[in-house]
Amino acid sequence: MRIALLEDEPEQSQHVQRIICESGHSCDAFETGQSFLSSVLHNNYDLLVLDWQIPDKTGIDVLKNVRAQINWPVPVLFLTQRDSETDIVSALDAGADDYIAKPARAAELIARINALSRRSQSAQNTAQLCFGPFVINTQQRSVELHGEALVLTDKDYELILFLFQNQGRLLTREALLERVWGLNRSINTRTVDTHMSRLRRRLGLNPDNGFRIKTIYQRGYRLEALSQQALSHKSPEPDKGVKQPQVKAANGR
Repeated sequence: MRIALLEDEPEQSQHVQRIICESGHSCDAFETGQSFLSSVLHNNYDLLVLDWQIPDKTGIDVLKNVRAQINWPVPVLFLTQRDSETDIVSALDAGADDYIAKPARAAELIARINALSRRSQSAQNTAQLCFGPFVINTQQRSVELHGEALVLTDKDYELILFLFQNQGRLLTREALLERVWGLNRSINTRTVDTHMSRLRRRLGLNPDNGFRIKTIYQRGYRLEALSQQALSHKSPEPDKGVKQPQVKAANGR
């Protein structure tokens, strides 16, 4: 997992980073709420760890900004010296998923992180996901558009699933290469751009179906919902009076 840490005390930040990295995860650390939010808004993180007392904002303010501005359910863990019942309730009510009092104990911290990761993956791996006219079946690894099955390559399916699971989130080319293709972030390739162009044309990711893939200049891509119906993840009844063309692609399995 890629984790973002907000901690203004250098010694404490290094301690937490070391625990996280030794467990096999990666961790980017930030000392201010503004730098943390800027990175979280423009990068791909699987989990956020927040301190409460930081120089420019409170951890609660940062958490509220995350929940208000980012349209994906990233898990958030508070790690702070404030451990009163009132503080814990305030953090959970603001959208935190878990809460640990400092000092961080390595085994407990990693256990909490892994538990949050499992819960997040379980929520994302629901057998059938509905996004407007798109229905994704994660057990059958299939996608339907207006009730018509799309014939997909493995990479097409994995890319579509990742886009919809991170709807509204900026996904850098490096993050897509790592998650979908399993390639190192330092590799410079046009693979992502080629696949995105193909998905736009052939899989109906366009305003007519309530979604678009937006290119963010020099950054990456973001799948955007263009209607409240699409945003609510409810699949509408197909219009039986209009025949939808079936989309076909070569089977890459």
